[in-house]
Amino acid sequence: MLKSPYAGGHLEVIVGPMFSGKSEELIRRVTRALIARQRVQVFKPALDDRYHESAVASHAGRTVGAVAVRDVADIRAHLSGEAALLQAQTDMPQVVGIDEVQFFGADLVPLALALADAGVRVILAGLDLDFRAEPFGCMPDLLARAESVEKLTAICTTCGAPATRSQRLIGGQPARFDDPVVLVGAQESYEARCRLHHEVTY
Repeated sequence: MLKSPYAGGHLEVIVGPMFSGKSEELIRRVTRALIARQRVQVFKPALDDRYHESAVASHAGRTVGAVAVRDVADIRAHLSGEAALLQAQTDMPQVVGIDEVQFFGADLVPLALALADAGVRVILAGLDLDFRAEPFGCMPDLLARAESVEKLTAICTTCGAPATRSQRLIGGQPARFDDPVVLVGAQESYEARCRLHHEVTY
């Protein structure tokens, strides 16, 4: 079994802009846990069906099976069902992975903490900043409470420098600051940009 540097449950958060490899890293960690024959459950938001409806998929094409859920209540319900099926074993899955965490509400934070307190390794991946370069949803709270944080960078499409921001484009032009925060998309709507070349229209 793979050994963790942390005793018992803990919270790992993987963040970065679009195209930085967040889902790829989540898939890598989950795959290693599966190879180690650990009980693993992976979730993704149902609204993100860009590449696959029932799997977490990276932009590079790697996938791992996942349950598509509408909200945190769906995650709770599914995990309760898992516990009921494991009547001979009262423990939950040993590893829970959740992709695109920024799309879930603030109620994800107490769930993630409760799972970690119950001895579960919780792996969360998502955007730390929205297209305006503002903190995204519950991510700041999760980052502050995590035992492990990995902040990935992409490559700025303008200058090639490390990119930390997601540039939203509407008709090839920078989005407006007051546009809706949530817009699921890929290369047709977003580019990775560095601080210098990230733009928002006011």
